[in-house]
Amino acid sequence: MTSTVDSTPADPQLDPDKLMAFVFTAVGEVGATLNTALAVLGDKLGYYRALAERPGLTPTALAEATGTDARYAREWLGAQAAGGWVDHDPETGGYTLPLEHAVALTDPSSPAYLPGLFQLAVGTVAGSQRVLEAARNGSGVGWHEHTDDVHTGCERFFQPSYQAYLVAEWLPALDGVLAKLERGATVADIGCGHGASTILMARAFPASRFFGSDLHAESVRTAGRRAAEAGVGDRAEFEVASAQGFNGHRFDLVTTFDALHDMGDPVGAARRVREQLAADGTWMIVEPIAGDQVQDNLNPVGRTYYGFSTLLCTPGSLSQPVGAALGTQAGPARLRDVTTAAGFTRFRVAATTPFHMVLEVRP
Repeated sequence: MTSTVDSTPADPQLDPDKLMAFVFTAVGEVGATLNTALAVLGDKLGYYRALAERPGLTPTALAEATGTDARYAREWLGAQAAGGWVDHDPETGGYTLPLEHAVALTDPSSPAYLPGLFQLAVGTVAGSQRVLEAARNGSGVGWHEHTDDVHTGCERFFQPSYQAYLVAEWLPALDGVLAKLERGATVADIGCGHGASTILMARAFPASRFFGSDLHAESVRTAGRRAAEAGVGDRAEFEVASAQGFNGHRFDLVTTFDALHDMGDPVGAARRVREQLAADGTWMIVEPIAGDQVQDNLNPVGRTYYGFSTLLCTPGSLSQPVGAALGTQAGPARLRDVTTAAGFTRFRVAATTPFHMVLEVRP
Protein backbone atom coordinates (compact mmCIF):
# COMPACT_ATOMS: atom_id res chain seq x y z
CA MET A 1 0.00 0.00 0.00
CA THR A 2 1.37 3.38 -0.96
CA SER A 3 0.53 6.76 0.49
CA THR A 4 0.58 10.16 -1.05
CA VAL A 5 1.03 13.54 0.57
CA ASP A 6 -1.75 15.94 -0.28
CA SER A 7 -0.26 19.23 -1.39
CA THR A 8 -1.70 22.43 -2.71
CA PRO A 9 -0.16 23.48 -6.01
CA ALA A 10 1.50 26.87 -6.13
CA ASP A 11 -0.83 29.69 -7.05
CA PRO A 12 0.03 30.66 -10.61
CA GLN A 13 -0.88 34.26 -9.71
CA LEU A 14 1.79 34.42 -7.00
CA ASP A 15 4.85 36.51 -7.83
CA PRO A 16 7.68 35.20 -5.62
CA ASP A 17 9.72 38.35 -6.10
CA LYS A 18 6.85 40.50 -4.85
CA LEU A 19 6.37 38.12 -1.95
CA MET A 20 9.97 38.41 -0.84
CA ALA A 21 9.96 42.15 -1.39
CA PHE A 22 7.03 42.37 1.03
CA VAL A 23 8.77 40.06 3.50
CA PHE A 24 11.81 42.32 3.57
CA THR A 25 9.56 45.36 3.89
CA ALA A 26 7.89 43.70 6.86
CA VAL A 27 11.29 42.94 8.41
CA GLY A 28 12.04 46.64 8.06
CA GLU A 29 8.82 47.38 9.89
CA VAL A 30 9.92 45.22 12.80
CA GLY A 31 13.22 47.06 12.86
CA ALA A 32 11.36 50.38 12.87
CA THR A 33 9.13 49.18 15.71
CA LEU A 34 12.14 48.21 17.80
CA ASN A 35 13.87 51.47 16.91
CA THR A 36 10.98 53.41 18.45
CA ALA A 37 11.99 51.98 21.81
CA LEU A 38 15.67 52.47 20.98
CA ALA A 39 15.01 56.14 20.19
CA VAL A 40 13.39 56.61 23.60
CA LEU A 41 16.32 54.80 25.19
CA GLY A 42 18.80 57.00 23.34
CA ASP A 43 16.94 60.11 24.43
CA LYS A 44 16.64 59.13 28.09
CA LEU A 45 20.23 57.87 28.38
CA GLY A 46 21.63 60.97 26.71
CA TYR A 47 23.17 59.06 23.79
CA TYR A 48 21.94 61.49 21.14
CA ARG A 49 23.10 64.53 23.07
CA ALA A 50 26.55 63.04 23.57
CA LEU A 51 26.86 62.19 19.87
CA ALA A 52 25.72 65.68 18.91
CA GLU A 53 28.39 67.23 21.10
CA ARG A 54 31.25 64.88 20.15
CA PRO A 55 31.23 63.39 16.62
CA GLY A 56 33.04 60.12 16.05
CA LEU A 57 32.44 58.53 19.45
CA THR A 58 33.25 54.84 19.82
CA PRO A 59 30.90 52.66 21.89
CA THR A 60 33.32 52.83 24.81
CA ALA A 61 33.59 56.61 24.56
CA LEU A 62 29.81 56.98 24.32
CA ALA A 63 29.36 54.81 27.39
CA GLU A 64 31.91 56.85 29.32
CA ALA A 65 30.30 60.12 28.26
CA THR A 66 26.87 58.99 29.43
CA GLY A 67 27.75 56.85 32.42
CA THR A 68 26.28 53.72 30.85
CA ASP A 69 27.46 50.22 30.00
CA ALA A 70 29.59 49.93 26.86
CA ARG A 71 27.97 46.68 25.78
CA TYR A 72 24.56 48.34 25.53
CA ALA A 73 26.07 51.37 23.79
CA ARG A 74 27.73 49.08 21.24
CA GLU A 75 24.52 47.30 20.25
CA TRP A 76 22.47 50.51 20.28
CA LEU A 77 24.95 52.20 17.97
CA GLY A 78 24.86 49.22 15.63
CA ALA A 79 21.10 49.48 15.37
CA GLN A 80 21.27 53.24 14.79
CA ALA A 81 23.87 52.82 12.05
CA ALA A 82 21.90 50.03 10.36
CA GLY A 83 18.87 52.30 10.27
CA GLY A 84 20.80 55.23 8.84
CA TRP A 85 20.36 57.37 11.93
CA VAL A 86 24.10 57.66 12.62
CA ASP A 87 27.13 57.34 10.37
CA HIS A 88 29.72 54.65 11.09
CA ASP A 89 33.40 54.94 10.26
CA PRO A 90 34.81 51.38 9.95
CA GLU A 91 38.39 52.64 10.13
CA THR A 92 38.08 54.40 13.48
CA GLY A 93 35.12 52.47 14.84
CA GLY A 94 33.47 55.80 15.60
CA TYR A 95 29.88 56.94 15.10
CA THR A 96 28.63 60.40 14.13
CA LEU A 97 25.17 61.90 14.36
CA PRO A 98 24.55 64.10 11.27
CA LEU A 99 23.71 67.71 12.08
CA GLU A 100 20.20 67.50 10.66
CA HIS A 101 19.48 64.40 12.74
CA ALA A 102 20.91 66.13 15.80
CA VAL A 103 18.43 68.99 15.41
CA ALA A 104 15.51 66.56 15.21
CA LEU A 105 16.74 64.49 18.16
CA THR A 106 18.32 66.99 20.55
CA ASP A 107 16.94 70.50 19.98
CA PRO A 108 13.59 71.00 21.80
CA SER A 109 13.29 74.53 20.39
CA SER A 110 12.95 73.17 16.84
CA PRO A 111 9.49 72.30 15.46
CA ALA A 112 11.24 69.24 13.97
CA TYR A 113 12.07 67.90 17.47
CA LEU A 114 10.98 64.24 17.59
CA PRO A 115 11.80 62.47 20.90
CA GLY A 116 8.31 63.16 22.25
CA LEU A 117 6.78 61.43 19.24
CA PHE A 118 8.75 58.27 19.99
CA GLN A 119 7.92 58.44 23.69
CA LEU A 120 4.24 58.84 22.82
CA ALA A 121 4.46 55.88 20.43
CA VAL A 122 6.14 53.62 23.00
CA GLY A 123 3.49 54.48 25.59
CA THR A 124 0.71 53.95 23.07
CA VAL A 125 1.99 50.52 22.02
CA ALA A 126 2.34 49.55 25.69
CA GLY A 127 -1.44 49.87 26.01
CA SER A 128 -2.25 47.82 22.91
CA GLN A 129 -3.43 44.78 24.90
CA ARG A 130 -6.28 46.85 26.32
CA VAL A 131 -7.12 48.07 22.83
CA LEU A 132 -7.18 44.47 21.59
CA GLU A 133 -9.93 43.63 24.05
CA ALA A 134 -11.76 46.90 23.41
CA ALA A 135 -11.80 46.24 19.66
CA ARG A 136 -13.54 42.92 20.34
CA ASN A 137 -16.31 44.33 22.48
CA GLY A 138 -16.59 47.91 21.23
CA SER A 139 -15.53 49.53 24.49
CA GLY A 140 -12.86 52.18 24.96
CA VAL A 141 -9.58 52.87 26.76
CA GLY A 142 -9.40 56.14 28.67
CA TRP A 143 -6.52 58.60 28.65
CA HIS A 144 -6.00 57.96 32.36
CA GLU A 145 -5.45 54.25 31.67
CA HIS A 146 -2.23 54.89 29.74
CA THR A 147 1.28 55.25 31.13
CA ASP A 148 3.03 58.57 31.69
CA ASP A 149 4.95 58.04 28.43
CA VAL A 150 1.68 58.82 26.65
CA HIS A 151 0.94 61.95 28.69
CA THR A 152 4.48 63.32 28.70
CA GLY A 153 5.31 62.18 25.17
CA CYS A 154 2.22 63.88 23.79
CA GLU A 155 3.24 67.21 25.29
CA ARG A 156 6.87 66.84 24.22
CA PHE A 157 5.79 66.11 20.65
CA PHE A 158 3.30 68.94 20.24
CA GLN A 159 4.95 71.66 22.35
CA PRO A 160 7.75 72.50 19.86
CA SER A 161 5.13 73.20 17.18
CA TYR A 162 3.14 75.34 19.59
CA GLN A 163 6.34 77.16 20.57
CA ALA A 164 7.25 77.82 16.94
CA TYR A 165 3.86 78.67 15.47
CA LEU A 166 1.19 79.54 18.04
CA VAL A 167 2.10 83.13 18.83
CA ALA A 168 4.10 83.90 15.68
CA GLU A 169 1.73 82.50 13.03
CA TRP A 170 -1.45 80.79 14.21
CA LEU A 171 -2.98 83.53 16.36
CA PRO A 172 -2.10 86.27 13.83
CA ALA A 173 -3.87 84.22 11.15
CA LEU A 174 -7.18 84.68 12.99
CA ASP A 175 -9.31 87.73 12.22
CA GLY A 176 -8.84 90.40 14.91
CA VAL A 177 -7.75 88.00 17.65
CA LEU A 178 -4.20 89.27 18.14
CA ALA A 179 -5.38 92.83 18.88
CA LYS A 180 -7.85 91.54 21.47
CA LEU A 181 -5.17 89.51 23.22
CA GLU A 182 -2.81 92.47 23.30
CA ARG A 183 -5.51 94.75 24.79
CA GLY A 184 -6.66 92.13 27.27
CA ALA A 185 -8.94 89.19 26.45
CA THR A 186 -10.49 86.30 28.32
CA VAL A 187 -9.42 82.93 26.93
CA ALA A 188 -10.51 79.34 27.59
CA ASP A 189 -8.11 76.55 26.61
CA ILE A 190 -10.18 73.34 26.45
CA GLY A 191 -8.37 70.03 26.80
CA CYS A 192 -5.24 71.85 27.96
CA GLY A 193 -3.29 68.77 29.12
CA HIS A 194 -0.12 69.87 30.91
CA GLY A 195 -0.85 73.49 29.99
CA ALA A 196 1.84 74.00 27.35
CA SER A 197 -0.43 75.99 25.03
CA THR A 198 -2.06 77.94 27.87
CA ILE A 199 1.26 78.96 29.37
CA LEU A 200 2.69 80.02 26.01
CA MET A 201 -0.25 82.35 25.45
CA ALA A 202 -0.18 83.66 29.01
CA ARG A 203 3.50 84.56 28.69
CA ALA A 204 2.95 86.30 25.35
CA PHE A 205 -0.11 88.31 26.36
CA PRO A 206 0.21 89.57 29.96
CA ALA A 207 -2.91 91.74 29.69
CA SER A 208 -5.15 88.71 29.06
CA ARG A 209 -6.48 86.02 31.39
CA PHE A 210 -6.43 82.31 30.58
CA PHE A 211 -8.51 79.46 31.92
CA GLY A 212 -7.38 75.94 31.08
CA SER A 213 -9.47 72.83 31.63
CA ASP A 214 -8.97 69.12 31.16
CA LEU A 215 -10.74 65.94 32.22
CA HIS A 216 -7.46 64.36 33.38
CA ALA A 217 -6.87 65.50 36.97
CA GLU A 218 -3.16 64.71 37.06
CA SER A 219 -2.57 66.78 33.92
CA VAL A 220 -4.42 69.71 35.48
CA ARG A 221 -2.24 69.55 38.59
CA THR A 222 0.84 69.52 36.38
CA ALA A 223 -0.46 72.50 34.40
CA GLY A 224 -1.02 74.55 37.55
CA ARG A 225 2.45 73.77 38.84
CA ARG A 226 4.10 74.65 35.53
CA ALA A 227 2.18 77.92 35.25
CA ALA A 228 3.47 78.94 38.67
CA GLU A 229 7.02 77.97 37.69
CA ALA A 230 6.68 80.03 34.49
CA GLY A 231 5.57 83.08 36.47
CA VAL A 232 2.08 83.25 34.92
CA GLY A 233 0.09 81.74 37.78
CA ASP A 234 -1.61 85.09 38.32
CA ARG A 235 -3.22 85.00 34.88
CA ALA A 236 -3.47 81.29 34.04
CA GLU A 237 -5.87 79.14 36.06
CA PHE A 238 -6.77 75.48 35.58
CA GLU A 239 -9.69 73.25 36.47
CA VAL A 240 -10.70 69.62 36.12
CA ALA A 241 -13.71 69.72 33.81
CA SER A 242 -15.11 68.06 30.73
CA ALA A 243 -15.31 69.91 27.44
CA GLN A 244 -19.07 69.95 27.92
CA GLY A 245 -18.87 71.49 31.39
CA PHE A 246 -15.97 73.93 31.63
CA ASN A 247 -16.69 77.09 33.62
CA GLY A 248 -16.82 80.74 32.63
CA HIS A 249 -18.68 82.73 30.03
CA ARG A 250 -18.26 85.40 27.37
CA PHE A 251 -14.84 84.24 26.33
CA ASP A 252 -13.21 86.31 23.60
CA LEU A 253 -11.25 83.29 22.46
CA VAL A 254 -11.63 79.56 23.02
CA THR A 255 -8.82 77.25 21.96
CA THR A 256 -8.67 73.48 21.56
CA PHE A 257 -5.29 71.96 20.72
CA ASP A 258 -5.10 68.41 19.34
CA ALA A 259 -8.04 67.38 21.51
CA LEU A 260 -11.37 67.73 19.70
CA HIS A 261 -11.05 64.38 17.93
CA ASP A 262 -10.31 62.71 21.31
CA MET A 263 -13.59 63.83 22.85
CA GLY A 264 -16.48 61.44 23.29
CA ASP A 265 -19.02 64.14 22.45
CA PRO A 266 -17.37 66.76 20.21
CA VAL A 267 -20.75 68.22 19.20
CA GLY A 268 -21.64 68.64 22.87
CA ALA A 269 -18.28 70.31 23.43
CA ALA A 270 -18.90 72.60 20.45
CA ARG A 271 -22.32 73.57 21.87
CA ARG A 272 -20.70 74.44 25.19
CA VAL A 273 -18.14 76.60 23.40
CA ARG A 274 -20.93 78.31 21.47
CA GLU A 275 -22.79 79.04 24.73
CA GLN A 276 -19.71 80.44 26.48
CA LEU A 277 -18.26 82.42 23.57
CA ALA A 278 -18.78 86.17 23.22
CA ALA A 279 -20.91 87.28 20.28
CA ASP A 280 -17.80 88.39 18.39
CA GLY A 281 -15.59 85.66 19.79
CA THR A 282 -13.48 83.08 18.00
CA TRP A 283 -12.90 79.37 18.52
CA MET A 284 -9.48 78.25 17.34
CA ILE A 285 -9.29 74.49 16.78
CA VAL A 286 -5.86 73.00 16.16
CA GLU A 287 -6.06 69.44 14.84
CA PRO A 288 -3.71 66.94 13.21
CA ILE A 289 -3.28 67.67 9.50
CA ALA A 290 -5.67 65.58 7.41
CA GLY A 291 -7.62 65.50 4.19
CA ASP A 292 -11.28 64.58 3.94
CA GLN A 293 -10.80 61.28 2.10
CA VAL A 294 -8.70 58.25 3.05
CA GLN A 295 -6.70 58.61 -0.14
CA ASP A 296 -5.74 62.14 0.94
CA ASN A 297 -3.95 60.75 3.98
CA LEU A 298 -1.97 57.88 2.46
CA ASN A 299 1.41 59.35 3.34
CA PRO A 300 3.89 58.96 6.23
CA VAL A 301 2.20 61.55 8.47
CA GLY A 302 -1.25 60.11 7.76
CA ARG A 303 0.00 56.62 8.45
CA THR A 304 1.38 57.69 11.83
CA TYR A 305 -1.80 59.52 12.75
CA TYR A 306 -4.00 56.58 11.70
CA GLY A 307 -1.86 54.41 13.96
CA PHE A 308 -2.36 56.72 16.92
CA SER A 309 -6.03 56.96 16.04
CA THR A 310 -6.46 53.19 16.22
CA LEU A 311 -4.49 52.64 19.42
CA LEU A 312 -5.04 55.86 21.36
CA CYS A 313 -7.49 58.48 20.13
CA THR A 314 -10.44 56.35 18.97
CA PRO A 315 -10.33 54.16 22.12
CA GLY A 316 -10.14 57.35 24.18
CA SER A 317 -13.26 58.76 22.56
CA LEU A 318 -15.11 55.45 22.92
CA SER A 319 -14.35 55.43 26.65
CA GLN A 320 -16.49 58.56 27.09
CA PRO A 321 -20.25 59.18 26.80
CA VAL A 322 -21.51 59.32 23.19
CA GLY A 323 -18.21 57.94 21.83
CA ALA A 324 -18.27 59.79 18.51
CA ALA A 325 -14.80 58.49 17.58
CA LEU A 326 -14.02 61.17 15.02
CA GLY A 327 -10.53 59.75 14.62
CA THR A 328 -7.21 61.54 14.34
CA GLN A 329 -7.67 61.94 10.57
CA ALA A 330 -11.16 63.42 10.72
CA GLY A 331 -10.45 66.07 8.08
CA PRO A 332 -11.92 69.58 7.71
CA ALA A 333 -15.32 68.48 6.38
CA ARG A 334 -16.17 66.30 9.39
CA LEU A 335 -14.92 68.96 11.77
CA ARG A 336 -17.02 71.57 9.99
CA ASP A 337 -20.04 69.32 10.50
CA VAL A 338 -19.33 69.25 14.24
CA THR A 339 -19.24 73.04 14.47
CA THR A 340 -22.29 73.52 12.23
CA ALA A 341 -24.32 71.11 14.37
CA ALA A 342 -23.51 73.32 17.37
CA GLY A 343 -24.74 76.49 15.70
CA PHE A 344 -21.56 78.01 14.32
CA THR A 345 -21.87 79.58 10.87
CA ARG A 346 -18.30 80.46 9.90
CA PHE A 347 -15.49 77.96 9.43
CA ARG A 348 -12.18 78.17 7.59
CA VAL A 349 -8.73 76.63 7.56
CA ALA A 350 -6.57 79.54 8.70
CA ALA A 351 -3.12 77.91 8.64
CA THR A 352 -1.33 74.59 8.17
CA THR A 353 1.99 72.99 9.05
CA PRO A 354 3.34 69.52 8.20
CA PHE A 355 1.65 68.18 11.36
CA HIS A 356 -1.28 70.53 12.01
CA MET A 357 -4.19 72.46 10.59
CA VAL A 358 -5.59 75.53 12.34
CA LEU A 359 -9.33 76.11 12.05
CA GLU A 360 -11.07 79.43 12.70
CA VAL A 361 -14.65 78.97 13.85
CA ARG A 362 -17.04 81.84 14.59
CA PRO A 363 -20.76 82.28 15.37
